[in-house]
Amino acid sequence: MPKSIATTDIRGEMILLGTGTSVGVPAVGCGCEVCTSDNPRNQRLRASAILGLPEGNLLVDTSPDLRLQLLREKIGLVHSVIYTHEHADHVFGLDDLRLMQFYLDGPVPLYCEEIVERRIRQSFDYAFAKDESPSLVPQLELHRIGLEPLEVLGAQVTPVRLHHGEAFDVLGFRFGNVAYCTDVNRIPPESMELLQGLDVLVLDALRKTPSKTHFTIDQAVEVATQLAAKRTYFTHVAHELEYEATNAELPKGMELAYDGQRIALT
Repeated sequence: MPKSIATTDIRGEMILLGTGTSVGVPAVGCGCEVCTSDNPRNQRLRASAILGLPEGNLLVDTSPDLRLQLLREKIGLVHSVIYTHEHADHVFGLDDLRLMQFYLDGPVPLYCEEIVERRIRQSFDYAFAKDESPSLVPQLELHRIGLEPLEVLGAQVTPVRLHHGEAFDVLGFRFGNVAYCTDVNRIPPESMELLQGLDVLVLDALRKTPSKTHFTIDQAVEVATQLAAKRTYFTHVAHELEYEATNAELPKGMELAYDGQRIALT
């Protein structure tokens, strides 16, 4: 292991590590205008974010692109992870955290709902096998969460219930006056209350055409207008939305997010 850990101090910031849909942008085999664009803001890895909190870096979801995302942002330390839901594009990069147990001198704390824990235990069963060498598998410490606020790495985190289609309940999170709400197509009234008075809202907006599990861009604009955050950035964006053209059509104070975007925590 390295004698010193090469990492960037991101305290006081949230970085959007990926702002793309489940297949990413460019999509494999697609020759559309967005997938072949040379504008880096049309290149979107799978959705994830990381926050520099007072006592360390909190990762939101472990996307399959996690290694590339951390290397790009020069972040060498992840102190804890919190999960929105159990889908593959938000969980399956978990093994990329295997080095962290050496840097932290112990397991990586994971905060998630029961359904996410079941997915992790099933998909990464080798991490929990008693006969595996601790140096060969991720060392994980699971913490079950619900809808009650919790303290993580010296900051209060408020889970926010969101609906991701008819079959899936997922979580968004509020960190002070910044909220992260990916993979959602309906926000119940009690959650809308929790999202009042924001400085920044990061919100799902998949494409223009309807989806059974995600907000369209028009639906996301409608919700963002109701919540009236000072700034809204749309994430989990598919290749149907070109960065510059879409932003030109959006209301003032709203725009597409992009990979590597840094947002001040307030």
